[in-house]
Amino acid sequence: MKTLKKLSLLDLVKKNSVPLLFLILGLLGWMASGQPLPMLLQEVIYRLSRNLILVLSLIVPITAGMGLNFALVIGAMAGQFGLVFIKALNMGGVGGVGMSMLFALPLAILFGIGCGAILNRAKGKEMITGLILGFFANGLYQLVLLAGVGTIIPIKNPEIVLAAGVGLRNSMELNLINYSLDRLIPFKVIINNWPVWVPIATFMLIGLIAFAIHFLQRTKLGQNFRAVGQDKHISEVAGIHVDRTRMIAMIISTVLAAWGQIIFMQNIGKMQTYFSHEQVGLFSAAAILIGGATITKANFGNAIVGTLLFHLLFIVSPLAGKNLFGDAQIGEYFRSFIAYGVIAVAIVMYAMKKARADKAESADSMVE
Repeated sequence: MKTLKKLSLLDLVKKNSVPLLFLILGLLGWMASGQPLPMLLQEVIYRLSRNLILVLSLIVPITAGMGLNFALVIGAMAGQFGLVFIKALNMGGVGGVGMSMLFALPLAILFGIGCGAILNRAKGKEMITGLILGFFANGLYQLVLLAGVGTIIPIKNPEIVLAAGVGLRNSMELNLINYSLDRLIPFKVIINNWPVWVPIATFMLIGLIAFAIHFLQRTKLGQNFRAVGQDKHISEVAGIHVDRTRMIAMIISTVLAAWGQIIFMQNIGKMQTYFSHEQVGLFSAAAILIGGATITKANFGNAIVGTLLFHLLFIVSPLAGKNLFGDAQIGEYFRSFIAYGVIAVAIVMYAMKKARADKAESADSMVE
């Protein structure tokens, strides 16, 4: 019995080696940073609430065999169009957040259809194609906001439009919706005489979205996602419309990314008009991988644990770098290295696993 317990514990450690490694790094970083526990908890809670929907939006395309959706950035752009819309009309509060999500919805669906159509023509190369799609869409996004606003798009609000009347300003204050959802249901905990706010309403919305994804996975469509993710050819033989299933996965992911970006921005309270969306895909992918997900398998636990650990490292790295090396920028470099490194390792491991599987399949066919 003792041997079995030891083996099971060892298996558990191996299975969760990545989250455990980042938990250790995060705790060591916190000790080096000297940050008070209440301040750390507040930052972790806020980062978890504002980033979790973006990370959850990766689950469906991963399940459908499309890998890490780096085109997530296109969904974030749809969300930012929604924020521009409510800012132009000076709409605030929870109503403003809801209206921005409503405005972003058809755009996100349209963008998801476009992304899905392109990725269906790039089967097996979805991640690199999604990355390039994000760069291409970013150029169009900037063109629309720089040259389209004030000419084709009639926005006159002087707070966001450049003095010449054409193009949007580089930054946009979102004070009318700042914390509007986060503090809709005010709740705070006092820790060592320090108030720690918990965004109950935001977590309720996240829970609703997580439940919707869970319910979807139990439907016929969810079964189709899993079947297509496991084997496209067998799915086609079984009568599943593979391309349509993959496109639906992309639409869901893009819509969630748009809403996630809106939730993110209402917490921040300020939007860098042309740059706030750029790292969305990278950081969300890194977070879910740190949570123990792979390119072919992900769940809610991976999303929650990964978001928590990844952003814990983000919070403590600058102060830890300053205290250890006298330069906070070293901590910034370290966390950027972590973000890119964990994605690179995951992709290499996936490529090696696929190569071994292809080699074994080829050997089996030769024997036959």
